[in-house]
Amino acid sequence: MNPLTPQLWPEWYCNLHGAPLIARRDQLVCPDGHSFQITMGIPRFVPSNGYADHFGAQWNRFRLTQLDSHTGHPISRNRIRRCVGERVWNNLRGKRVLECGCGAGRFTEILLATGAKVTSIDLSTAVDANALNCPIAHNHRIAQADILQLPFLPQQFDVVFCLGVVQHTPKPEETIAQLYRHVAPGGALVFDHYTYQIGWYTKTSPLLRIILKRLSPQRGMSATEGLVDLFLPLHKRATKMNRMLRRIAHHLSPIISYYSELPELDDDLQREWALLDTHDTLTDWFKHFRTRGQIQRVLEDLGAEDIWCEYGGNGVEARGRRPR
Repeated sequence: MNPLTPQLWPEWYCNLHGAPLIARRDQLVCPDGHSFQITMGIPRFVPSNGYADHFGAQWNRFRLTQLDSHTGHPISRNRIRRCVGERVWNNLRGKRVLECGCGAGRFTEILLATGAKVTSIDLSTAVDANALNCPIAHNHRIAQADILQLPFLPQQFDVVFCLGVVQHTPKPEETIAQLYRHVAPGGALVFDHYTYQIGWYTKTSPLLRIILKRLSPQRGMSATEGLVDLFLPLHKRATKMNRMLRRIAHHLSPIISYYSELPELDDDLQREWALLDTHDTLTDWFKHFRTRGQIQRVLEDLGAEDIWCEYGGNGVEARGRRPR
C-alpha cells in the first residue's frame, strides 16, 4: 500500500501555491509548475540545510538513543501520556496524528504503537533516521518540511503533536499558531516549551553556546563529545556527594547529565543521553523561554478550549482543543 496515496491521508498541498500535489515518479508536482523531490520515500519540501542542521546531525548519529525500545524503559511513553492526557491517550487508535519535529522517532514509535495514523515531519535530515527507526508503512508517512509552511490544508488532523521543538523555532507564538491551524474541529494540540530557569544563566553553557552553535555540525559534535568526556565523570561522582556539592558540580559543568534524573540508565546510555542533550543544548540556533501564563494566553487567544497548561518536563507542557 502506497503511503503517498491521498485517499488514505490528508492530501499533500503545495506550501507556496496552495494547490493539491500530484505524485509522479520521484516527485510531487504542483499544477502551477512547482515540484518537490521524493527521496527514500520522503517528500522534501525544504532544502536539507538551515538552522536545524545540528539537529539533523545529532539525530542521525544518536538515532536509537532515546527510543524506549532501545533503553528498555518507558521514558518517552510516560512523557507522551502525561502531555496528551488520558482522554486523548485512550482514543488515539485510528486518529490522524501530525507529529511535528519528529527527530529520530522517540515519540513516533509510541504514537504508532497506539494504533494512530501518523504523519511525521521534521525540518532537518532527522527524517532519514526516523525512517530507519519507524519505516514508512500503511500507518506512517514522513516528510521533510517546515512547521511554518506545512504542506496541508488547514484543520486536517485529529491531534497535532509537537514536543521539544517550539522553543527552537524563530518565533514560538507564530509556530504555535501554525500548529493550531492544522487541528481539526474537536481535535487537540499538544506541545511543550522551555521556561525560565535561573540555573541556565548561572552555568557556563550560554557562553559556550555562542561559539558552538556557529561551528559546523561535525565540529560542534566533536566539541560536545570533548566536554562530555571531561565533565560526565564529575556528574557520576556527584551522585554520591551531599546536596550542596552536587549543586556546585552541576553549575560548574556545561553538560547535561541524567545520573540523578534517570538512574535506571546504564553507563553507556548515560553517556549517549549526555552527548545528545548537551549537543542539543549548546548548538541550537534559537532558544526561547516562556512562562506558563504566557503559553496559556497564546492558547486562549487562538480560541482553544479545555486548555491544560502546567510546569513539568522540560519547562511548560500544554494542550488545548479546537472547538467543534
